Amino acid sequence: MRTIVILISGRGSNMQAIIQAAQNEKWPVKIAAVISNRADASGLHHATAQGIPAIVVPHKDYTTREAFDAALQSRIDEFAPDLVVLAGFMRVLTARFVAQYAGRMLNIHPSLLPSFIGLATHRQALAAGVKIHGATVHFVTADLDHGPIVAQATVPVLPDDTEETLAARVLEQEHLIYPQAVRSFIEGRLSLIDGIACIAIDKVELPVQ
Repeated sequence: MRTIVILISGRGSNMQAIIQAAQNEKWPVKIAAVISNRADASGLHHATAQGIPAIVVPHKDYTTREAFDAALQSRIDEFAPDLVVLAGFMRVLTARFVAQYAGRMLNIHPSLLPSFIGLATHRQALAAGVKIHGATVHFVTADLDHGPIVAQATVPVLPDDTEETLAARVLEQEHLIYPQAVRSFIEGRLSLIDGIACIAIDKVELPVQ
């Protein structure tokens, strides 16, 4: 039985997908807590409804990013998680915080990394005129949106796409690949080895990249 903590900032749709998959597929996992930097994050209500502790660490209560990260780390470490899952957590984390969870913190980003890092990824994709867009699960490193890639999913960019329609199709794929990646880690098949994301198949470690 492994333990995870999920961090959110809003509705937490990827959090919900992970919780649902864990329940339906009977993962050997305890989702110990859902933590948000915003008290108005609607995903907290879903966590509470599932019997999962919902905790708020308001970033506005801290004058520096370092102070907030220290407070957040303190709450996370109360649960001694094997994995920290960022599910729409809209904060840039300090290098010290990231180092604390090196090799055991995952994020999902709404683009095919390394393309379109940061915010407004769907707007960036439309402006660039790409024909394929998608989502990426990656290990978190201090280099924003550049951690070792675990999984990616693609969607076509249609001629009449708006940011909203494109985002909706990408989100459908996020809800598929993120639970799969988290499950792989929970079951001991996914790990970070020498900076490379590897998935074990029949006891052989194969690099994802």
